[in-house]
Amino acid sequence: MIRLHLLPTFGERELSSITTGQVRAWRTVCLTRTGEPTVVKAYQILRAILNTAVDDELIGRNPCRIKGADRYDVPERPVLTVAEVYAVADAIAPRYRPLVLLAAFTGLRFGEMASLRRRDVDTEHAALMVRRSQAEMQTGALFDKAPKSDAGVRPVAFPSELLPEVKRHRRPEPTRPLDGFAGAGKDAHVFLGSQGGRLRRSNFRDDWIEARTKAGIVADVHFHDLRHTGNTLAASGASLRELMTRLGHSPPAALIYQHEVSGRDREIADRLGSMIRKTRGDVDS
Repeated sequence: MIRLHLLPTFGERELSSITTGQVRAWRTVCLTRTGEPTVVKAYQILRAILNTAVDDELIGRNPCRIKGADRYDVPERPVLTVAEVYAVADAIAPRYRPLVLLAAFTGLRFGEMASLRRRDVDTEHAALMVRRSQAEMQTGALFDKAPKSDAGVRPVAFPSELLPEVKRHRRPEPTRPLDGFAGAGKDAHVFLGSQGGRLRRSNFRDDWIEARTKAGIVADVHFHDLRHTGNTLAASGASLRELMTRLGHSPPAALIYQHEVSGRDREIADRLGSMIRKTRGDVDS
């Protein structure tokens, strides 16, 4: 953020020479080049840097004084119904069907799904072990990174109704679960691109849009909205702490004392499974 958005304008300037008018002009130009959420983050970083300069008595006043520039009202994202989730799963390429269903009913991020290995999928207990998240550099290189906090490393139960979908993620006449579209070996990736390489947002986006269109979903639903969908569906009967744990968020200090009940994540997954059965009828095992 600093390299791309702050240094080109402010990198060589004396701190004391930066004025509110210059900050306002910089922000105006930034808004023509990139989205408002990015500009808000850049502005927040610039303000924090200059607040430190004020604290260190290098400047008398912070020039970042633009009202409302540090806030972005995130528009309400769409939430799919269980039927709509399955409509997209039915329309997408078979190799991506479990990806859609697991994302919707576990709330995992795209990067967490893309970095799953065979050994992270527990078909005996219907659970995924999240250990890492895939990220992409500007050069296009992919790498796995550790979660932002310890809370990001977590087991997440998924509805047992999805086990047939997970076990079908394999070749015809398989001998083991995940033998079809997944890579070979316990450390191989579960989800791969259509050419057998690492799954990328860019090579998945067209498949997602095509499936969404075939499913008759007119709203501009992003793959990440499946995470929001999963969180919303799981919210019934779950505490905030339980949902935050499931999504990999570190709880605020006030929630640390809201203890989780043993097995509650399994109960949440089972409740999601009952929604699947209600929508889809009996699920083949």
